[in-house]
Amino acid sequence: MASHRRPKQPSRARVTVITATAAAAVALTSQAAQADPQPKKSEVKAKVDKLYHEAEAATEKYNGAKEQQDQLKKQVDAIQDKVARGQDDLNTLRGELGSIATAQYRSGGIDPSVALFLASDPDSFLDQASALDQLTAKQAESLQKIQAKQRTLAQQRKEAQDKLGDLAEVRKALAENKKKYQGKLADAQRLLNTLTQAERAKMQKDEQRASRAAGDRVSLGNEAPASGRGAAALSAAATQIGKPYVSGGSGPNSYDCSGLTQWAFAQAGVSITRTTYTQQNDGQRIGRSQLKPGDLVFFNGLSHVGFYAGNNQILHAPKPGAFVRYESMDYMGTFQFGVRI
Repeated sequence: MASHRRPKQPSRARVTVITATAAAAVALTSQAAQADPQPKKSEVKAKVDKLYHEAEAATEKYNGAKEQQDQLKKQVDAIQDKVARGQDDLNTLRGELGSIATAQYRSGGIDPSVALFLASDPDSFLDQASALDQLTAKQAESLQKIQAKQRTLAQQRKEAQDKLGDLAEVRKALAENKKKYQGKLADAQRLLNTLTQAERAKMQKDEQRASRAAGDRVSLGNEAPASGRGAAALSAAATQIGKPYVSGGSGPNSYDCSGLTQWAFAQAGVSITRTTYTQQNDGQRIGRSQLKPGDLVFFNGLSHVGFYAGNNQILHAPKPGAFVRYESMDYMGTFQFGVRI
């Protein structure tokens, strides 16, 4: 007969060991779950700045596509207006041809030689026949005009269709670049959200302090300006110190980098293009040693532009979250070249 023994209870010491082991396992699991440490504040700032530069490059491409879209839209509207006016002209020509045909029908309908034989007044008939020949010549001329107008309208309609195709492609590029820069800005915001509220507030306060005080602190020296208009544009840009950077901003309440330079030159009576990629061709390229106040300066693969202000300082709209300010060229990344408008 099998014996039924009561299970032996574990000793208190053994329970303690098991409990300690379980606690250690939980601690290790918790540490593994937190294996990816939160980035340091300095690392977050560097990554955010990089994302802002990438967003700025996408913004400039967006601005370029927007400018191209506006130009194409104007061209399409002008062509379609020509087509509408041409169609009106064609309808008028067709109406004239119909009047001629009606007059011809009323005076015709019988062989001219028979009509002459039956005419009571041959001289009067000959006058009528001459008029009929003139009608026929005018009819031929009207037909030629109609054919020429039809050819012109066909060409204009094709041109409009081609432009509309280009416009659709540009709008696609516009949407892609807008999505790209918005994505970069969202990535930057997610990184900023890893900081504490106090750290974010301090970072923003540092940016605002730099923007507000830059005009008072910076020493620009006494360098001669590039030109009268360059000096006027630089002076106009200086009145915007403290205005916020906004992607696509072109003034007067906010700016991106090329929006500020375009607006400032407009105040000096000079029209330049909208984006960094086109402003590089709006004047004469020069090296760093040739820079004078009022020259444009380009950085980071042409994704950023500002004004050279003198004494190694630039005046620019820096990045999202920042404000129009002076800044040393030493902190701007890779210098490409200057452009003198």
